[in-house]
Amino acid sequence: MADYDLWHHGDREVGEGLVDLAVNVRLPAPPAWLRAELAAALDDLAAYPDVTAAVSSVAARHGLPESQVLVTSGAAEAFTLLATALRPRHAVVVHPQFTEPEAALRAAGHAVHRVLLSPDDGFRLGGVPEDADLVYVGNPTNPTSVLHPAADLLALRRPGRLVVVDEAFLDAVPGETESVAGQPGFAVLRSLTKTWGIAGLRAGYVLAEESVVDSLRAVQPPWSVSSLAAVAVVACCRPAALEEAEKLAAAAESDREYLVSGLTALDVEVLGEPRGPFVLVRLAGADVVRERLRERGFAVRRGDTFPGLDSRYLRIAVRDRETVDRFLAALATTVSSV
Repeated sequence: MADYDLWHHGDREVGEGLVDLAVNVRLPAPPAWLRAELAAALDDLAAYPDVTAAVSSVAARHGLPESQVLVTSGAAEAFTLLATALRPRHAVVVHPQFTEPEAALRAAGHAVHRVLLSPDDGFRLGGVPEDADLVYVGNPTNPTSVLHPAADLLALRRPGRLVVVDEAFLDAVPGETESVAGQPGFAVLRSLTKTWGIAGLRAGYVLAEESVVDSLRAVQPPWSVSSLAAVAVVACCRPAALEEAEKLAAAAESDREYLVSGLTALDVEVLGEPRGPFVLVRLAGADVVRERLRERGFAVRRGDTFPGLDSRYLRIAVRDRETVDRFLAALATTVSSV
């Protein structure tokens, strides 16, 4: 099995003075209303964290019983909890995708079977072995930005199999279409860090059947979710926040289309049909392009640390049009010189 740096993430690409197109956090800082709620909670930090209200808010937001909700220290904690709590006979990770699921499984001593989707058919979902009892899929998938139809995900359901769907970026898709939250046989992971600019706070949750949630809760460290993260979960699940998130998703969709149009005009190949707040591109000399873009002040995410990809691939985060215009100008100069 090919060796990849599964612990490499976009934040390693960022450096002082660089415009960040490597990390998929949409906002540069939390919105004012969220900062105000977090600031108001500072006086309560002497008390141990209590996620009761956060669990209730998530359950209400998704129309599920509280017993099917586990609040976590970011979605990434959930991958570690799953790897610790479960004893799969045949664990499968569908790649290319976020590398943390495989890294967590391997760290816990599990063997991992990789299913590699092809860029040449738009990373269409398929090839999962029938005897797999634990399957990980991203939707929309990082780094491909592909949004798999819910029907294709539901077709993966089998007796005795748990399908884990990483929906960390689904709130960046208008209407959150293709979600499988609440479906039996599935564990859905959500993150609040991408849309609300709180990656440093670590706030996420799992939606799954009660037996799965109980298993994860049994191995979750005490008080792993901070008081401020719990406040953020409550705040970001309110109807007004959901309405704002929908507007942000529509804006991100428009900005992504603008970025894709600019890349296409430069004859840069955009893979698949992007639906997330980032795009995956393939071009000759991408490793050199990435380094020269850094020299010109822009950080993008290398693709060769994702299983199934190689040094020809780069992931580019969606930003506002002014930033994209400056980036495209730098890219045009860079590509022409490679």
